[in-house]
Amino acid sequence: MSTPKNYTYKHFLRSDQHSIEHSLTNHLMYTIGKSVKVATGRDWYDAAAHAVRDHLIERWSRTVDNHYEQDPKRVYYLSMEFLIGRTLSNAALNLGIAPSLREGLGALGQRLEQIEELETDAALGNGGLGRLAACFLDSMATLDLPGQGYGIRYEYGMFNQRIENGQQVEHPDNWLRYGNPWEFQRPERLYPVNFYGHVVTFADMHGTIEHHWIGGETVMAMAYDMPIPGYNTESVNNLRLWAAKATREFNLDSFNAGDYIGAVVEKDITENLSKVLYPDDSSSNGRELRLKQEYFFVSASVQDILRRFLSNHDEWNLLPEKIAIQLNDTHPAIAVAELMHQLLDTHHLKWDYAWSLVTSTFAYTNHTLMPEALETWPVEIFGRVLPRHLEIIYEINSRFLGQVNHSFPGDTDLLKRVSIIDEMGGRRVRMAHLAVVGSHTVNGVAAIHSELLKTALFADFHRIFPAKFINVTNGITPRRWLHQANPRLSELIASRIGSGFVRDLAQLGKLVEHAEDPKFRAQFRAVKHANKLYLAEYIGQHIGVRVDADSLFDVQVKRIHEYKRQLLNVLHVITLYNRIRCGQTHGITPRTVIFGGKAAPAYWMAKLIIRLINDVAAIVNHDPAVGDLLKVVFYPNYNVSMAEKIFPASELSEQISTAGTEASGTGNMKMALNGALTIGTLDGANIEIREEVGDDNIFIFGLTTPQVAELRARGYNPWEYYHGNAELRQALDLIGNGFFSVDEPGRYRPIFESLLHNGDNFLLLADYASYIAAQDRVSALYQDHEEWARRAILNVAHMGRFSSDRTIQEYAKKVWDVKPVTPVKSNRRQENS
Repeated sequence: MSTPKNYTYKHFLRSDQHSIEHSLTNHLMYTIGKSVKVATGRDWYDAAAHAVRDHLIERWSRTVDNHYEQDPKRVYYLSMEFLIGRTLSNAALNLGIAPSLREGLGALGQRLEQIEELETDAALGNGGLGRLAACFLDSMATLDLPGQGYGIRYEYGMFNQRIENGQQVEHPDNWLRYGNPWEFQRPERLYPVNFYGHVVTFADMHGTIEHHWIGGETVMAMAYDMPIPGYNTESVNNLRLWAAKATREFNLDSFNAGDYIGAVVEKDITENLSKVLYPDDSSSNGRELRLKQEYFFVSASVQDILRRFLSNHDEWNLLPEKIAIQLNDTHPAIAVAELMHQLLDTHHLKWDYAWSLVTSTFAYTNHTLMPEALETWPVEIFGRVLPRHLEIIYEINSRFLGQVNHSFPGDTDLLKRVSIIDEMGGRRVRMAHLAVVGSHTVNGVAAIHSELLKTALFADFHRIFPAKFINVTNGITPRRWLHQANPRLSELIASRIGSGFVRDLAQLGKLVEHAEDPKFRAQFRAVKHANKLYLAEYIGQHIGVRVDADSLFDVQVKRIHEYKRQLLNVLHVITLYNRIRCGQTHGITPRTVIFGGKAAPAYWMAKLIIRLINDVAAIVNHDPAVGDLLKVVFYPNYNVSMAEKIFPASELSEQISTAGTEASGTGNMKMALNGALTIGTLDGANIEIREEVGDDNIFIFGLTTPQVAELRARGYNPWEYYHGNAELRQALDLIGNGFFSVDEPGRYRPIFESLLHNGDNFLLLADYASYIAAQDRVSALYQDHEEWARRAILNVAHMGRFSSDRTIQEYAKKVWDVKPVTPVKSNRRQENS
């Protein structure tokens, strides 16, 4: 039944304390089914979530209807990850009802902070890629841009990381164990997604060639929606996630025959598609599952986008005027072929017309500079799983190479390098090439990254399509990473410059003059110390390591990978340990070195580095000669909620990847925004951070990108550095000779071998001396508390450029051509279209 025209939403929700209190008790009774006397903490969390959700739904409904009425161009952000973290506190803050919620819960004998801790992080991502996507959704809603995210509703996320005997052990991350009050199942939004089978080609009665993809298996994709509120606005956008559902839930014949497992086996196999983020692809079955997973969410999303477009439009030429699709890295690149499949085979458009629509609709963000990280698929697997799409990709490639040959006649090497099909060493489909060819814009995520895309990784494509390539430097949302994560600092800043910085981060520039105010520096230091005390207590309770809140909190939290060089940090820790053991303690700065991050299940070396960190911690933390001079902490299962505790307490931000390997990084921005000084290489966004904060307020070390290339070109010999630096040699020998693994002396020999016998691929030894010297400068400066505080304040003051609001405004203008839609206020009449 359609809603009558001129239907008016009645604004019945109030956000004062008494109204929130009434909403809490109502939901406790009528939604949860509990009375105040018997309610558990989780019951109170569910009641609070539903109370906040009511306010979300009101604004969400008005936003949806307003977008249908205004018919603006919309952005669809396709990403395998959305690391959104907890929703309760973020939604309450963005909606402006957090104070009333706190007071309402307080009147009922509950503390909001305790209730918030009961929410499980949504396990919809792993690292920076997913967190960036979540920041972008926040900014799109805050800026009133009509945008929507598309991803997968992972039932178990990536994994829950536990440290057992110093080793990473993966356990299922059952984040949906208690349900998810923030999602809305949409069974009416159900799309078939096909795999396997074969393609039948024939000419119709008019002589037009038709392609029918038949046979194989079909999986149903069901939509689940999560509202994303903007800050201090009526706009609430949507994150639509897909769950895999079987076409047949239950085989009654098998069950009645006594085959109880067989009765549900089809359902279980089908629904594996949305069970786990990034299934282990070290086996052929794992690789095939990952390909199916990517196509599953892309196909459902494209079908949904076209369904929405066709509900309001009947002219295909309007498609690029009403739709912008952003590919967040190469995982959703198959969307280029899928949109062609839909336009050609379902809607029967001609090839040239369909291709013109596709290439005017897609844009592609690249997030890596390492060729081995660009996704490719063996042609054999791809053609078996997606036979029609391989045909389409062959045709795209043939036409593209024809154009290249016309523009660059006779350059067969160029044709081989840019071909979507890699013919060298086993035929593979290059997904990044498909994304570049099928998109109107390709962007990097930091100035140096974008330049290296043009001069190195995609140099040939830049030669062919010079106008396609642009830079859009990443950013972070100040709502979550300052206003929510660090309320003490947010309140202090607001006391001096007002609260406008939460929406306009450039206003932080007003803090520059306050950095010279001794009173403000004292207040800033008090805030930092309070945050450190909180984190120290948390670490003590959950890990059992007692850390000194007066020590320097030195933090490296990110995905564990060799190029991110957690191992270089470990070498510094061992160097400090050796100095202390030798009695070199005069003037030493006490440190607490905090690590966190997950290693991919099949990444053996990264997991060995985690074990080394924990074995080093076991020795250092229990050596009475060290005491409080040095502590090492590895915090397990690092996630958004843990980041919100660590970043406000961080004082030194470790951004130490080999120059030319990190696309951007956003942890560097988050920690600087919370008053940490950065120690880092000239890599990724570190370069732009240095430009903003100034050379005196950042600790830069190591080889530059050109120097890295030069060193490799002339022949890098790590043994020269080993023999030339006594402290480095001593640290490496302790690792290689089993000092940190007496029960298994050869445990870390592979690390020693990788650095000295296997080439030290990421140049740790080449950068070691420069890194240690920079760390010594850090130690010296930290002893001058006033000067350290002044420089930390200047870091905060110069973070305005790194707001995701600025990033999204650049995308909207330079890539999407999307305009804000003025939200409908709560007291206005609104038709429900």
